[in-house]
This record gives sequence, C-alpha cells and structure tokens, in this order.
Amino acid sequence: MGILNLTPDSFSDGGKFNNENSALKHAEKLVKEGAEIIDIGPQSTRPHAEFLSSREEIRRIGNTISRIKKEFPEILISLDTFYAETVRFGYNEGVDIINDISGGQYDEKMFDIAAQTKLPYILMHINPSYSTMHDKIRFEDITLEVNRYFSKKVHDLLQKGVKDIILDPGFGFGKTVEDQMKMIHEVEYLGFERFPLLIGISRKSFIYKPLGKSPLDINEETQKLHMKVLEQGAKIVRVHDVAKARETLMRFLQKK
Repeated sequence: MGILNLTPDSFSDGGKFNNENSALKHAEKLVKEGAEIIDIGPQSTRPHAEFLSSREEIRRIGNTISRIKKEFPEILISLDTFYAETVRFGYNEGVDIINDISGGQYDEKMFDIAAQTKLPYILMHINPSYSTMHDKIRFEDITLEVNRYFSKKVHDLLQKGVKDIILDPGFGFGKTVEDQMKMIHEVEYLGFERFPLLIGISRKSFIYKPLGKSPLDINEETQKLHMKVLEQGAKIVRVHDVAKARETLMRFLQKK
C-alpha cells in the first residue's frame, strides 16, 4: 500500500502532492514502483495537525480519486478518513477500501456507511477521541489490549453486516516506543487469523527518534522491521517508499 498524502502538513511529505496534477504524478510513481493499493489521505493525523471538516477533506480530494481510477483502473484505492460523509463521496468516485484510523469512534455513522457501501473496512486501534489520539498510554499488555479492542469492534462491525475487515494495530498512535517494539515482536499474536493484518510503520517516530535520525533516514531499519512483520503473517504494509518495500517483499517470498 503506497501512501498519497493530499495534505500541506503531513510530517514527512506535507505539501508535495496537494494538487491534482502532482497527486496523479505521484500515484504514477507508486504504481511503477509496485504499489497494489494507493492510500489517499486528505487530512494529516500527525500531532498538532490542523483539524479539518469532512467538507474540507472532500474539497482537497477533488477529482483525484476519479483521475487515478481512470489512469490506473487495476489499482485499488483506499481512502484514509474518519468521516462517513467523506467515505460516501469517495465511494461515488470509485474508492475500493475504507481506511478509518478511528475505528468508528470519531463519527458514529462510520460503521453504517461501511455496511451500506459494502467496501472493505480497515479497523485501526487508537485512543477513543480525536483530542487524545496521540496521548501516550502505557498498557499492562499492549497485545492483549489491542486484541480486546479488535474483538469488540469486529463484533460491532459484524453486527452491522460488515464482513470484509482488515486489522491495523495502530503504530504511531498513542503508544510508547516500548509498546510498539513489543507489538513488532508479537505481530503473530495480533488479530484472530481470520482477518488480514495491515502494518503501517513507515517513517514512524518510534523508529527514528530513539536512533536520533530523521523520518527520511531510517529506510534500512524500516525494511528489517517489514521483513519481521511479514514473517509473522502481515498481509499489507503501508509505506512511503514502495520500491524498497517491494524489494523486501520479494526477498520474503523467495525465502518461503
């Protein structure tokens, strides 16, 4: 899954692709490098980012989704939003997957729209409100906590009629460095082996801050962690550098 941020303020690539032409050009690069899914994000969720309404998200997206679908019809597009109304817009434009960082907690209509559209739904573990999403919580057992959360939310989704669910443990959101490293080593225990697992660790601070590096200087370390999570059963990796991740994936498949 290649990341396409349509934002002026994302932490590592803000402002690079926030018009339709530059977004389309970057989508082409992601496809050429081997992306099978493009994750479009109209709103930054980094700490202290500007909070946008659904209307502003839709304005930012514009015709980007339909233009990418027209140019690359074989590519799946996921829409990174926690608003049901943005999902409705994206569905009409041709998106294939809902990527909701909030687990339905920031918009009570989200699970309903997922059921109505019948789109695959990415369920991420996160703190219960937008204002606390980055508050660091030290859990007694992070793996157990994430699985409890998944268990309840999956039940709620299934009750609504949403059956195509992807699980994301939420690296980079409200977790200590120690807990995130623990999750890396316990990926095989996350989820229930019934649903595919998505891992998003690209340019995350729990990797680069302890090393005293910048988000752009941790590619080697990130690929080692990608290999580790793939070996434990992860099915999707959400990345900025698709070419390097693709190389890691090819090495993993050769080892199997």
